[in-house]
Amino acid sequence: MNPKSTLSIAGHPIHPMLIPFPVAFFAGTLVTDIIHSQSDNPFWPAASNWMLAAGLVMAALAALAGLTDFLGDARIRALRDAWLHMIGNVVVVLIEAVSLWRRLVQGPDFIVPTGLVLSLLAVALLLFNGWKGWEMVYRHRVGVSEETDIR
Repeated sequence: MNPKSTLSIAGHPIHPMLIPFPVAFFAGTLVTDIIHSQSDNPFWPAASNWMLAAGLVMAALAALAGLTDFLGDARIRALRDAWLHMIGNVVVVLIEAVSLWRRLVQGPDFIVPTGLVLSLLAVALLLFNGWKGWEMVYRHRVGVSEETDIR
């Protein structure tokens, strides 16, 4: 039997439903930071701040769902990939939280180069974390239904 997702709706794990949002918001922050580095338009730093804030809110929701799954099945906790995925995502959230805090304190001057570097680092870590997440699904079959009847 495959490791089960503890938090699901009609057998569909909630964690994978939520993770595209923080990923898109954090990647969007990198894009708006790059555009800001080439433009003096005040829209771009404001857009970055909103992207970061939305990403942090959605990351918190995704983390709650992921942590529920992690704590709900000992077979998931036994996976090295699960630990790397979780720790990596905590690091991303910390990087992005510090980045937002410094942007709010220092203003748009923080973005180039420090905020831009932090955004790039966060997106690079998200690629690794996503890889580890998919390792759990494709290799370890976490949250994969046992049913073979497709209607």
